[in-house]
Amino acid sequence: MTGLLIALLALALPAVAFAEFQSGPVEYKDRDTVLEGYLALPKGAETARPGVLVVPDWMGLKDFDRQVAEKLAEMGYVAFAVDMYGKGVRPADSGQAAALATKYKSDRGLMRERMSAALETLKKVKTVDEKHIAAIGYCFGGTAVLELARSGAPVAGVVSFHGGLETPTPQDAKNIKGKVLALHGADDPFVPPKEVAAFQEEMRNSKVDWQMNFYGHAVHSFTNPAAGTDNSKGAAYNEKAAKRSWEAMKIFFKEIL
Repeated sequence: MTGLLIALLALALPAVAFAEFQSGPVEYKDRDTVLEGYLALPKGAETARPGVLVVPDWMGLKDFDRQVAEKLAEMGYVAFAVDMYGKGVRPADSGQAAALATKYKSDRGLMRERMSAALETLKKVKTVDEKHIAAIGYCFGGTAVLELARSGAPVAGVVSFHGGLETPTPQDAKNIKGKVLALHGADDPFVPPKEVAAFQEEMRNSKVDWQMNFYGHAVHSFTNPAAGTDNSKGAAYNEKAAKRSWEAMKIFFKEIL
């Protein structure tokens, strides 16, 4: 996002308005696109707290993501669940989700811009310590937080939960300012070993401070109870992997936030 666009966004999102916000839906914009995220604030916070962006999978913002934001708020973070698609734009099924996600996966500039708009929105919240912000993402959201990092955004770190790791511009990893944690199902058929190896090489070549955890017997979407438990479908919930990956994120946050 250009400096001019950030400045215009700041004008559109006055700090006084955000100072009055409580937990709940938050409307914001990326250029002419109206978006609606979900803000969760720690109770009784009197000093600035670290902030966390929460980026949904390809089904868009839903109860799962709002619940994640609320859990993070209970831990003392100001959490903002991101709307990647636009206010009221929610896919009805996986076919629609694939079409929407492909739009952003094939245009990484647009994906980064949408993420930057969310980051600037979170930074406008009065109770956020804007020097200590992280981003987490699930599946498609994992791809999005990695692209945010590759864009050179000033975030302390990003966490990808079973996210897509590929990028058309691996050389952009040299722009990463924070740390990277990738949490991956060891049997994920949608992010194959070749993609994993390319991601690791990207991180090494750019000397990024990165970590990667693999969870045995876990496939894609292992954090999502709605994915069912049939690994043969390629996407399934795995309770152990979900709990272990959440604990890994918490340890990572203690280090960076």
